[in-house]
Amino acid sequence: MTDMIPASLRPFCSSRVQEMPDNQIVAVADLARHDASVVRLWIGEGDLPTPEPIKQAAMEAIGHDDTRYTYSQGTPALRQALSDYHHRHWQVSVDPSRFCVSVGGMNAVVMAMQAILDEGDEVIMPSPAWPNAKQVIAITGGVNVPVAFDFQDDGEIVLDLDKLFAAVTERTRAIFINSPSNPTGWRMPLADMQRLRDFCREKGLWIVADEVYNHFVYDGEAPAASFLQICEPSDRLLVTNTFSKNWCMTGWRAGWVVFPDGMDQLFARLCQYNTTGVASFIQQACVTALETGDDFIAHQVARCRQSRQILVDGLSPLDNVTVFSPQGTFYLFFKVHGLSGSSLEVAKRILREAKVGVAPGSAFGPEGDDYLRICFAVAPTLAEEALTRLVPFLKTLAA
Repeated sequence: MTDMIPASLRPFCSSRVQEMPDNQIVAVADLARHDASVVRLWIGEGDLPTPEPIKQAAMEAIGHDDTRYTYSQGTPALRQALSDYHHRHWQVSVDPSRFCVSVGGMNAVVMAMQAILDEGDEVIMPSPAWPNAKQVIAITGGVNVPVAFDFQDDGEIVLDLDKLFAAVTERTRAIFINSPSNPTGWRMPLADMQRLRDFCREKGLWIVADEVYNHFVYDGEAPAASFLQICEPSDRLLVTNTFSKNWCMTGWRAGWVVFPDGMDQLFARLCQYNTTGVASFIQQACVTALETGDDFIAHQVARCRQSRQILVDGLSPLDNVTVFSPQGTFYLFFKVHGLSGSSLEVAKRILREAKVGVAPGSAFGPEGDDYLRICFAVAPTLAEEALTRLVPFLKTLAA
């Protein structure tokens, strides 16, 4: 990235930002965003439109001139709706005062890290991991400490908690957990969540839990367990989430953070000085999503389940591919053995030669360089079409 900045300006630009890598998923997507012939499985979003009641709520709010500044932390109606939503799905009582509405899940993670990190503080993160979260740590002055998942020959993915705990140093401030996990589809067992909670209580560490994909579960009971179910309001726990995935609202840019008792003024400041809050008419649409969108979530998850199975069944028989069947999320992370070149180069080749957009595993850290990621939040017919193009290409790599 530094090479893209004029030499005369480099000394006067942030060294943190200059050292950040470019997002490889975006690098692939930007090659063919407007090519209608490409099956687009690269970026993490569903192919369904935002439900009509949600769109209608926003339009009605605009029609009523609900277009002014509002509460930085979120409107009272939305924070109450968030509290009701968590009680309905996870049977937890979270006071509305503990919610902060954010500009998407990205801004939720940014504010969570800004709230707890000082210069040089370390955040431990299972890897491969969502690249945005890793770079947020860097841009807020922290240090990302990756701990690799164990990818087993039988297609299972395991996080060794002893290895995670061994990475803790005197500079460690937090452990970041994304479960179900992007890109791997791994889901943290409840017993491990409880063990991590106890460890962090003992060591005085924060848990930052990104629970975006909790509804997208295929093995075991749904939704996935939340750390809010096993923690107290006084625990050092920050939970981040977004409206993007559950209700196909990626472009609306709305999300939320749940924080411990007593941190409301701190998050009010972060909102004021980061974004001044989310547009009021979008917040009204979010209320409608929470209050009326449960059936849409169920429909989308059932659809993802079908597409997941199509892709797992279609790729698993290939001799040069190991499929890690996802327990959750809407991503399929698979290893391609004997790659010639980086996964980024292979992803670009797949785009050119097979007309399928996939994410390179290296985008999620060096642990993912022999892997590719597919987003299967698409119609089953589209998943089948992707297979008809991908399988012949992958077979040529084994030749």
